[in-house]
Amino acid sequence: MSSEYAELWEPQPGWLNTASYGLPPRPAWEALQSVLHDWQVGATSWEPWDGSTIRARESFARIVGAAAEDVFVGSTVSAAIAPIAAALPDGSRVLVDDIEFTSNVYPWMVHADRGVEVTAASTEKFVEAIQPGIDLVAVSAVQSATGTVLDLAQVVARCNEIGALLVVDASQAVGWLPLDVAGVDALIAHTYKWLMSPRGATIGYLSPRLQERCRPLHAGWYAGRTVHTSYYGTRMELADDARRFDQSPAWFSFVGAAPALELIEEIGVETIHRHNLALANEFRAGLGLPPGNSAIVSTSLPGAEEAFAAAGVRAAVRGGNLRASFHIYSTQADVQLALAALQGLKSS
Repeated sequence: MSSEYAELWEPQPGWLNTASYGLPPRPAWEALQSVLHDWQVGATSWEPWDGSTIRARESFARIVGAAAEDVFVGSTVSAAIAPIAAALPDGSRVLVDDIEFTSNVYPWMVHADRGVEVTAASTEKFVEAIQPGIDLVAVSAVQSATGTVLDLAQVVARCNEIGALLVVDASQAVGWLPLDVAGVDALIAHTYKWLMSPRGATIGYLSPRLQERCRPLHAGWYAGRTVHTSYYGTRMELADDARRFDQSPAWFSFVGAAPALELIEEIGVETIHRHNLALANEFRAGLGLPPGNSAIVSTSLPGAEEAFAAAGVRAAVRGGNLRASFHIYSTQADVQLALAALQGLKSS
């Protein structure tokens, strides 16, 4: 990464936990501080803050290859999935990965009373589990627990073959992994991880055919065709596009999100992808692991959590395994600090 961009972050050495939350670049941080000051003294109305929601929507659309009119904004992944789950016919069958993050599991399972059945397959056998009789596939582009990168093209092809809908949780992918929504019915991401935004801004793509099937359960004033004439009364005119699925945005979260997403566009996801994989694979090599294709490294290494804590390295433990994640602000010095902390430990 060029020094021009490296200077936009000031992480304390040893931050290897972007899979939990990302660090804001300076433009995002400064934009947030500015509006917080305006809020404190009542310097402005809210409309300028909301301009960031429009910018974030449009930037996300460009990053994932979608049209902005097919992109909605919200608060959480599970809330974004809820209208899709509610639109499933009684007795539908949903396939998930058996280690899928529960924000993409529970919204389907809560419909068990009307016969919606959720079945699970292991990551290794997931594609072959996409068989006739499955109505919807719900899966992460990158698994949170293990860092495994989904073969999205294969999954899209299998869903097309059997006529299943495909809902992708891209929270651990958008921002470092090149993605495109072609063949996907919904691609939803919370922005506080790899998109380096404040928690509270979720953005997603809905295919036109899925928009037609779903009821906008969270519809409020912000989902109106004209926002500023949708404040009061019983006349409802919702937006004609994916905006009718908008939840009223948490202003300050989107104020931080817009410049962060635009910076990712400026640097380029391909550039970030190369940077992240180079560091992740340097770390893997230092542990005696073969090269991988993920910015998240997960391995069983007893004693790693304690060793990292003693060395001031901040990572995570998920499913009993060490999970280290590398992003655009990570450096070779971070890798060496982590490897030095783990020296002498043996993987199990």
